[in-house]
Amino acid sequence: MWIAGLLLLVVWAAAVWIGFVAFPFVFAALLLATTVAAACFHFYRAGRILLPGRAAGPSPVEPPRAGRGGDSGGDPAYRQYLLVQVWRDWRAVAGDTVPAIAGTASGVLSRATTAMMRGSQGLFLFPLWLAFCGGIVAAAVPLAAVAALVSAAHALTVAAGLLGWLVCAGALRGVERVFMMTRRILQACPHPGCYARFTLPEYACPGCGERHRRLTPDLNGAVWHVCRCGVRLPTTVPLGRFRLQAHCPSCHRALPARIGRARVEPLPFVGGPDAGKTTFMALAVDALHGAVTGAGGRAVFTDRSDEVAFGRLRRELRRGRVSKTGTELPRAVTLDIAVPAPGQPLKRPLARQGGNRILYLFDPSGEHYTGAGTVEAMGYLGHGEAMIVIIDPFALPSVQDHLLPSEREDLAAAGMALSREDPADTFSRVLNELASRPDGGGQRRLAIVITKADLLRDTAVGRDAEDDPAGWLTRVGMGNLVREVGRRAGEVRYFASGLPADPDRLARLLGWLAGLRLNGHRRRAESELTAGDLRAPWSAGQDRAGLIPAGYRVARWAIFTSTVLLSAGAIAVLAVVAVRMLTGDGTAALPLL
Repeated sequence: MWIAGLLLLVVWAAAVWIGFVAFPFVFAALLLATTVAAACFHFYRAGRILLPGRAAGPSPVEPPRAGRGGDSGGDPAYRQYLLVQVWRDWRAVAGDTVPAIAGTASGVLSRATTAMMRGSQGLFLFPLWLAFCGGIVAAAVPLAAVAALVSAAHALTVAAGLLGWLVCAGALRGVERVFMMTRRILQACPHPGCYARFTLPEYACPGCGERHRRLTPDLNGAVWHVCRCGVRLPTTVPLGRFRLQAHCPSCHRALPARIGRARVEPLPFVGGPDAGKTTFMALAVDALHGAVTGAGGRAVFTDRSDEVAFGRLRRELRRGRVSKTGTELPRAVTLDIAVPAPGQPLKRPLARQGGNRILYLFDPSGEHYTGAGTVEAMGYLGHGEAMIVIIDPFALPSVQDHLLPSEREDLAAAGMALSREDPADTFSRVLNELASRPDGGGQRRLAIVITKADLLRDTAVGRDAEDDPAGWLTRVGMGNLVREVGRRAGEVRYFASGLPADPDRLARLLGWLAGLRLNGHRRRAESELTAGDLRAPWSAGQDRAGLIPAGYRVARWAIFTSTVLLSAGAIAVLAVVAVRMLTGDGTAALPLL
């Protein structure tokens, strides 16, 4: 009996000795296998969360709310991925994989203990069980290191992405600011009751029509914003933002095409009742159209109603009688003009050209200039740097006093009634309103236009008005006005306008007022001025319904790839350490840790 017991003791001792001899190999193998398996499991589950492009899933991407007051600064656009969604994804991956790995490891340990330590066999398999369980439990250390590397890789990728986004957003903002400053871009509303001046319009998404009030490089994206419908919208004018439909941020009405791309040039026509403002504007617009066409450029109305109104006005001019302007505040007649550089064809939309202007032609009823309150309501007077003062020579008291009876009869036969509204009083009210401006109401360019010159030249008092308009105005009692405009304006030009008009002189005057570099060659326009759009249509891509924005997909793939590569490198180092430990060169492996 004692021999059997001794033999059993020897067998037990041999089994334990073999178990402890195999302990390092089993422990290291389980340590490495557990680490690799847990890492692979982590990236399998992370890939299921990060790689699909669907908005729904374990880490859902909620679309912005429609309308104002959305999640992203009031605009219905997705926030930049690295600001919010990246941390939601990180929590989703960690919350999905860590409990699953811990639960799997606990189950394996439980089953191994049950299988190896059941009954008396546990006395023999205890070293192997200890190596098996120890390898699995000890894998928590390298797994923690791998998790730290994954988190570090995640943080580094996010930090690098945020840095690149900040640099890109800052550069784009700087480029747009330089573009706006060098081209002196002015943006203003042409609609009555508003006339607001602003730095950034609100833009309508071409896909769903939602308004974006802050379409600029910001927290919603640097190069573009992604609307809740999936359409990508450019954030700066050089990137094509001007191709979207813009709206006034104050009154929310539509703005002309290309606003922000071309400078808005308000050209108010200042003059009393029946001074001939509308007639002069119609003649000047047609002359400018011919000159722009002759220079190889294009000019279009930005609103169909302006084309209809000017068609009616031309028919009235041919009949010799222009209807009176309504008494309501005017909406600007808007012309979009693009002129190539001299000798060059019209280039792409952002090329340096002979001129890009959006002309706002304001033609209010003369009654608006007869009272200080109505002048104050015309807020557009304070926006521009050019102005056209229309003087009805037959409204000047000195001219009326020197008219011969026969000349009065001729004017009456022509259907013209004499007004006693002194143009000097009209202009004084405008100057008083402009004086409240920070620059004191000074104008860079000011045109003084004497209308009805065809009738004036047939009178004794106005026979020489066309030869020297400034001198003639001084002689008929307008010397104070001549001196005042010379003091207030940077440059003043005088012009006598009558029928038939001189289109070349008219075009040069309008081109000078608008800052257009016309080449001086004029040809008859092949067609009448019509409404149109000089922009190329915006053709940005649109993400399909149910998909997250393309930027989100790229960022997720970049983060997943970087963490996989870093983790694979860490596991490779761990494997080298394990092999060196097993071969007895453990001290040499220490520098690798």
